Amino acid sequence: MPHEALIVFSTCPQADAPGIADALVNERLAACVNILAAVQSVYRWHGQVETATETLLIIKTTTDHYDELQRRLRDLHPYEVPEILAIPIACGDVPYLQWIKDATRA
Repeated sequence: MPHEALIVFSTCPQADAPGIADALVNERLAACVNILAAVQSVYRWHGQVETATETLLIIKTTTDHYDELQRRLRDLHPYEVPEILAIPIACGDVPYLQWIKDATRA
């Protein structure tokens, strides 16, 4: 049974992660943000292969809040083109999914 909950992935510099996470949760755009440090990224940027140590944010939100979360994440993010990828949650523990919905309600 599909739900309206989403997991959003975004990488950022470690120094920016706590501020981004706090803002998204305090503004009720996310129920929770997990901060996973020291993710090694290899990517192509401006025609060159680059590597960087980044922090991965795993953001739990709802489809109702995604557009606003995306705009706010772009505002908070230091990258020119931040990674913002939303994955729908196909199924999960019903009380947890309800908590995501309740925690993002104004």
